Amino acid sequence: MGETGVSGASTGAAVMCAGAALWLLSGRDAGARRARLLLAGGGVVGAGPPGWRQAAGELRRLRGRFRAEWWAVVAGVVLAVLGASVLPLVAGAAAVPLLRRVRLAGAARRARDRRGDAVIALCATLAGEVRAGRQPGEALLRAALDSGGLGDAQAAVLAAARFGGDVPGALAAAARKPGAEGLLGLAACWRVAVDQGAGLAAGLDRLEAALRAERDQRADLRAQLAGARSTALMLAGLPVLGLLLGAVMGADPLRVLLHSGAGLGCLFAGGVLEGLGVWWALRIVRGAEAV
Repeated sequence: MGETGVSGASTGAAVMCAGAALWLLSGRDAGARRARLLLAGGGVVGAGPPGWRQAAGELRRLRGRFRAEWWAVVAGVVLAVLGASVLPLVAGAAAVPLLRRVRLAGAARRARDRRGDAVIALCATLAGEVRAGRQPGEALLRAALDSGGLGDAQAAVLAAARFGGDVPGALAAAARKPGAEGLLGLAACWRVAVDQGAGLAAGLDRLEAALRAERDQRADLRAQLAGARSTALMLAGLPVLGLLLGAVMGADPLRVLLHSGAGLGCLFAGGVLEGLGVWWALRIVRGAEAV
């Protein structure tokens, strides 16, 4: 084992040990805070000296501003220092837009799910208010305030309901938001109940049951596809494990990949094939979710 390999292995081991120590210290600190809260009976407990509290607050604010995609730049800087090459830094910077897109897509999906749950709660609450004997306009006002199912369009819909406006039209406009498509069914129930005198509560019950069934089906499909998604992510992380094993064995893979023609060719070909494989696996998963 050469000096370069030993140096690379030592540096990698030092980085891993430092990360593990920070994780253990943070977990121990969190456990100590929970213990102090329990022993204090839920009262206000100090989190240490003022300097430590200020530093912890600054770290929390920094973590809130430091989005997940910027960790690619941090990893690129570390690899650039260890490998004495600027290529990892360039790759990390190039990965930032892609990771940002992934993060925003996940946030949009979670917002869509929350909006759908709020619409289901709105239908259930509105049906209960109507059964309690309240008029549809007053029932919609109470249900919307309790569930928040109307989202940003709440003011427009409630104004239409309060002053005799076009409530179905306002609900249809609010249904354009992703996840709020169930409001189209609510608009149809409202129109039928007002125009033909049909029971609004019965229609809302059927609509709520249909929306719940659709949500449960979507959740079940995501649970079935979780294995495929995890497999794709695991395969994407295998090259990193290979690099770590090579560094531990003293092969100095970063020097080979970043400072030789054959290594650069292997790095480029492997990166292209890795990206295509992950893209294809996630494309299959997204296609199954869309169907």
